[in-house]
Amino acid sequence: MEKQKYEAAIEAILFTMGDSVEISKLAAALEITQEDVRRLAHDMMERYEKDDRGIQLMELEDSLQLCTKAELYEYLIRIAKQPKRQVLTDVLLETLSIIAYKQPITKLEIEKIRGVSCDHAVNKLVEYRLVCELGRLDAPGRPLLFGTTEEFLRSFGVTSMDELPVLDQDQLAEFKQQAEEEMQMKLDV
Repeated sequence: MEKQKYEAAIEAILFTMGDSVEISKLAAALEITQEDVRRLAHDMMERYEKDDRGIQLMELEDSLQLCTKAELYEYLIRIAKQPKRQVLTDVLLETLSIIAYKQPITKLEIEKIRGVSCDHAVNKLVEYRLVCELGRLDAPGRPLLFGTTEEFLRSFGVTSMDELPVLDQDQLAEFKQQAEEEMQMKLDV
């Protein structure tokens, strides 16, 4: 393997791993000596510095790591402070709808309606601050109760829960029938 390919492999490994990687492991993966890895790494370090790149290669005891140059941290902080765009998948929207219309509600009640576990969905909705814990149900195990937040109202452009669309009872009956048919098909399989 030529020098450029070794360097590309080292860069790919360090980028993918994110943390430091022991030189001995890099040498074993590339099937070269540790001294060869060090020599390649030092050439890469010089090139990163000379090309005025945003990353640097650091040697930490007997490991190597790709890092952002310290003088560029302010740009990372600006990006990190920007609000993240939250994507609501169908599963999250379905879970959020159940919580919005049935609140306060426990995870068990959500799972009864959806027919599947809702831990991940509820945790994501809490992380996005669309749902919060409202307290505990006075029942065995004292399960948590969940409800929507002010962020939910802002995100969906409503000022109160009264502004949510009213469910058409005929359509609700049709949805219930479809859900029961799906459950029956799953049981038949």
